[in-house]
Amino acid sequence: MAGLFAVLYGIGAYGVFFFTILYSIGFIGNLVVPKSIDIGGGGPLIESLAIDVVLLGLFAVQHSVMAREGFKRVWTQLVPKSVERSTYVLFASLVLLLLFWQWRPITEPMWTVTDPAYAAVLHVVFWFGWVLLFASTFMLSHFELFGLTQVFARMMGKQLPEPTFHTPMLYQHVRHPIYLSFLLAFWATPMMTLGHLVFAVATTGYILIAIQLEERDLIRLFGDQYRRYKRHVGMLVPLPGRRFSERKDAQ
Repeated sequence: MAGLFAVLYGIGAYGVFFFTILYSIGFIGNLVVPKSIDIGGGGPLIESLAIDVVLLGLFAVQHSVMAREGFKRVWTQLVPKSVERSTYVLFASLVLLLLFWQWRPITEPMWTVTDPAYAAVLHVVFWFGWVLLFASTFMLSHFELFGLTQVFARMMGKQLPEPTFHTPMLYQHVRHPIYLSFLLAFWATPMMTLGHLVFAVATTGYILIAIQLEERDLIRLFGDQYRRYKRHVGMLVPLPGRRFSERKDAQ
């Protein structure tokens, strides 16, 4: 019974995540959704800036704290380990939905690309970023990353194997393609408003900090293997002529 509950909980959390990521595309791109980064709401400049910064900070704190191994050790004393990842995904999604709901657009233009060809290129980069995001999760293990593998393993009474270090496909050329995809999607816009710029700068800063925290955990987990990977592969941009080979590294 507990296994079935875990599966239903995991599926529900994944459903909330999937809705949130689709809404994110509309929110950042000012597409379809009723309220986006530049449309809906608004208010006095200082008040809007303060609210938006608090919302971004709330997401950064939740996303980073709950991802740390120390927090997980304490957290899994309160919730079953099988639903820990689903709970993280659910909380991250809810904080993002709160941000979308309470966001205050600040529509003063910072810069605008008027040339149709350049604007089209930026639109292509925007969509490429989202495609890269989904592709990067599947290169690793999409359903494990978002908690479904864990809850189904619990229901079937299977023990998940210990994490192993591997660098599939694009991960042989860049260490963090998921973060790269977000940067492309957040910055690629023909019209950069002040509100959008605040969002892009804040999330870029968070990503750079999050990478340091994440890699510290990865070094603790995989040791010299990850240190060699870090030396050979660029963080967000592929290094010319460089490609990490697990086979060569093993030799």
